[in-house]
Amino acid sequence: MKFLKSFYIHNIFFRYLGCLAACFVVSYWIKVLYPIAWVLFLLLVGLFFFDILLLYGLGKGIQARRKLPLKLSNSDANPIKIEFEAYYPFKTYISIVDELPKQFQKRDFDYKNTLIKGEKKQFKYTVRPVDRGEYVFGNLIVFASSPLRILKRKFAIQKDQMVPVYPSIIQMQQYDFLAISNRLSMLGLKKIRRIGHTQEFEQIKEYVQGDDVRTLNWKATAKQNQLMVNQYQDEKSQPVYSIIDTGRVMKMPFNDLKLLDYAINSCLAFSNIALKRNDKTGLIGFSKAINSYVPALQKPTHLNTILEQLYNIDTSFTDSDFGVLYSHIKRKINQRSLLLLYTNFEHISSLKRQLPYFLALAKKHVLVVVFFKNSELEKLISTDVEDLQSIYHKTIAEKFSFEKVLMQKELQKYGIQTILTKPEELTINTINKYLEIKARGLL
Repeated sequence: MKFLKSFYIHNIFFRYLGCLAACFVVSYWIKVLYPIAWVLFLLLVGLFFFDILLLYGLGKGIQARRKLPLKLSNSDANPIKIEFEAYYPFKTYISIVDELPKQFQKRDFDYKNTLIKGEKKQFKYTVRPVDRGEYVFGNLIVFASSPLRILKRKFAIQKDQMVPVYPSIIQMQQYDFLAISNRLSMLGLKKIRRIGHTQEFEQIKEYVQGDDVRTLNWKATAKQNQLMVNQYQDEKSQPVYSIIDTGRVMKMPFNDLKLLDYAINSCLAFSNIALKRNDKTGLIGFSKAINSYVPALQKPTHLNTILEQLYNIDTSFTDSDFGVLYSHIKRKINQRSLLLLYTNFEHISSLKRQLPYFLALAKKHVLVVVFFKNSELEKLISTDVEDLQSIYHKTIAEKFSFEKVLMQKELQKYGIQTILTKPEELTINTINKYLEIKARGLL
């Protein structure tokens, strides 16, 4: 039974049969070809059984291995490596089929190569998941053929390997590296001039040329009989919370990725940057109720806690209750904090319904409301139109796009910080806003 499951006829064998059949047909008119056709037929039968002996005479003919990372990164190109080696004493023709997870809906995977005895080779391909969760890779299947290429032997290796897809770890590491090397501007992050100084006192020191004269400490100057100044340092360990709306408004997809996943990827990269800058980071996920809460902390392992929480967040088809969010923040967060609220509004009326909660939050905290431009509408607006129906569609698109700007102005009128961004630019704009708030000493 095992033999039959691994036994396949090569496509070239059918070409041999076609030529043999043609020879028999032609022999009807050319009699001398008839015995030749029978000789060829017996030769083909002999080669058929000889090919079986070649492929199945050696138990361990092909060895292959799929090497998966411990975690896949959502929305990124993740490399998968396959290594293979031949033990046959002849040149082997192989075809590799990797059974990819059902989420990719890819059924045409086929890689071909040749191997000689003892030769090791490898190749890489990439996968781009667009949903978090468990992805199960099926069999790694290798079809091996001898130089005769009459038969194929199937090797099924590494069945059912599961790998979880987490928020964009690759994107986080990219920003992390550039933050350490101080080259964040390469990704479009702005260098923001620091305004004034922060209020965290460090020490009193002697005045040297270049110190800010506004920081002179006259009492210390009188005691020491020389100019003394207060030295300040950047305020650290300030609480920063990423608040993610998991309601139906975040279900909208752009470039195969939901708005929620853009927010989650941004939250992870942003939280990593904030931790590197010695701030405390936390997380809140809410819809009809608070479905995840991580208090703001500043310790090396805290990012893993946030990552695990982000992995389990999902959208629902309900409208979010901002009153529940306000009550939770009022009860749990007593210290003045930076609140980055990832949500979305398509109509100014829906924003005005939530405005009282935003104003209440902004009284005690620095609130930044993050919502999204509709990329599809932007494409429609930039398209040249000629017929009446297209003009109508473009006019409606411009109306919706203008409403987004009105929403931003409405929030800014009450002193609430905003980020209106395209989904693909969310992470850059979020980190820029964080750097701006820290530079201006608003927190």
